[in-house]
Amino acid sequence: MRVHVVSDVHGNADALKRAGEGADALVVLGDLLDFVDYHDHDKGIMGTLFGAEKVGEFARLRREGTRDQTVAYSRSLWATLDDPAAAVHEAVHEQYSTLFASMTAPTYAIPGNVDEPSVWPEFAGAGVRLVDGEVVVIGGLRFGFAGGAVLPDGVVPRPRKGAAWRPYLRTRAEFDAAVAQLEQVEVLCTHIPPAVPELTYDVIARRSEVGSAALVELIREQRPRWSVFGHVHQPLAARRRVGRTECRNVGHFKETGQPYVLRW
Repeated sequence: MRVHVVSDVHGNADALKRAGEGADALVVLGDLLDFVDYHDHDKGIMGTLFGAEKVGEFARLRREGTRDQTVAYSRSLWATLDDPAAAVHEAVHEQYSTLFASMTAPTYAIPGNVDEPSVWPEFAGAGVRLVDGEVVVIGGLRFGFAGGAVLPDGVVPRPRKGAAWRPYLRTRAEFDAAVAQLEQVEVLCTHIPPAVPELTYDVIARRSEVGSAALVELIREQRPRWSVFGHVHQPLAARRRVGRTECRNVGHFKETGQPYVLRW
């Protein structure tokens, strides 16, 4: 059995079309949308709406500024649009139309934080199964899936009136409850990594992303063969073993165009 796994597609539909070649199944671990393209500032949803120069300044603030500066600048950009939500809605639907059409059958997919899972059923055809929160048998092994990312501790989600975009962020309690539903898992499939420092630290962003202690607990208790994930684009370590489990960041697919291969 051969399964290809990708994460952090971020609009790379051309590579996604080839991702399932030679595989019995394709697993997609989220972040399909190209919202902010940090390499080509004129691309992505923000590049289309605001242009390369303004996205370049946004990217600089993300690297060098404070969170308050970044948020203030972002809000100033959105304030220039008459109907930000409608503009984003159109761009999201355009990208999803292309991306879902690029997935080969059979595909098993979960959303990342840069996704809008509420609209996924509009685009998923017969060959694409949406499996967030489910356990699915693939090739005789039990695959457990949990999508989205986790809000930092102490951050309470407060819907902002008129917000054009809300990433798929879950409270820790919500994410932990989803993980608790996954039983007898042999392949653990998530967007975010387990809370292992080497796996959560991004060497380019120079910060740790939020990992999940609940995933570490599941790994120690259920001892799956693999834990596969993405989210951290330039991890300090791409792999670590936790007990008998091989924990693997499958790579930043937008840049590599190469799936991670599971064989058994």
